[in-house]
Amino acid sequence: MPKLNENYLNLKESYLFSEIAHRVAAYTAANPDKKVIRLGIGDVTLPIGNSIIKALHEGVDAQASADTFKGYGPEQGYDFIRDAIVAYYEKNGVTISPKEVFVSDGAKSDTGNITDLFAQDNVILIPDPVYPVYVDTNIMNGRNITYMNATAENNFLPMPDKNLHADIIYLCSPNNPTGAAYNYEQLKEWVDYALENDAILLYDSAYECFITDETLPRSIFAIEGAKKCAVEFCSLSKTAGFTGTRCGYTIVPEALQFTSSDGREMSVNAMWNRRQTTKFNGVSYIIQKGAAQVFSEEGMAECRANIQYYQENARIIAECMDKKGIRYFGGINSPYIWFECPMGMESWEFFDYMLNQIQVVGTPGAGFGSNGKNFFRLTAFGSRENTVEAMKRFETLF
Repeated sequence: MPKLNENYLNLKESYLFSEIAHRVAAYTAANPDKKVIRLGIGDVTLPIGNSIIKALHEGVDAQASADTFKGYGPEQGYDFIRDAIVAYYEKNGVTISPKEVFVSDGAKSDTGNITDLFAQDNVILIPDPVYPVYVDTNIMNGRNITYMNATAENNFLPMPDKNLHADIIYLCSPNNPTGAAYNYEQLKEWVDYALENDAILLYDSAYECFITDETLPRSIFAIEGAKKCAVEFCSLSKTAGFTGTRCGYTIVPEALQFTSSDGREMSVNAMWNRRQTTKFNGVSYIIQKGAAQVFSEEGMAECRANIQYYQENARIIAECMDKKGIRYFGGINSPYIWFECPMGMESWEFFDYMLNQIQVVGTPGAGFGSNGKNFFRLTAFGSRENTVEAMKRFETLF
């Protein structure tokens, strides 16, 4: 009889978005005449840009000729896309090497898979509320997690506690679910803390493309010293609408080294490279062709146009919150509006109330942690028509 990983018993019964889908499916089955508007899951709705689609077609066409056919590619990504990512960072004032870039099928995969590199007895520090993948993947590995409180009082941007030691620290900025974004000074405190504690920062910057405030950093590597203590995860899901196409990248600095329990120096870059070459066959050539075009001048213009569309949706949602006198966070440098549940409701109660009363779906804050139990997340990734209609309905809710 196989011995199973009993840590899975410590997980919640279902993944947050699976539970949402289950409740919505039950409601629509019972009310087929009701139009449900979904502003819950962070999935985009606009199509991929024309030049990027053209590049994807070029990738497909290449597979039709023996002269241009591509089979197994480098697990780390083709040089053409790694170079394009390096150039993108350079435009944002950050210098990295192509050897530090690892192309993947998305930030969700990499933030989960990075746990392969670390021993079980590390002290894990994770904000609450937070993207559930950080928590669940560590629970699957049997690790104990220390939570730091992200609350309205600290603008959902927890800062280091110098009386607390941590080995692995998860940060997300702009944050999912709260929309909060760290400034340079705040991130410098985190980098200094990591260096003082010989810790590593796992920094999720999947929403950096939504930063419009030029005083905010778009990468952890804009902070002095970060290359000695941080790994950065990014995604084209929100930047370029690749939620269905699947492509992201992780930056692992060559300077990132730690001492093993027996005193040997270990390179995190070399470990991640070894992990990927063993467990991952790389992103398809076709997808990488399209992804590389994202970083071209034309591709970035197309992406910015889509992002501006979603930012206008966020403004419409925020305007509604202002009219109703509801306290909220995010929506400026983020596609998410994180607001306090009205009428003293807790978030799952408010989820059911909205679904039944106005047929609008959002994401209960409790699904992101205990500090989210009285908060709710709406996404700006819907269509303009649905966003406007949803807010009209919301204004009649109470």
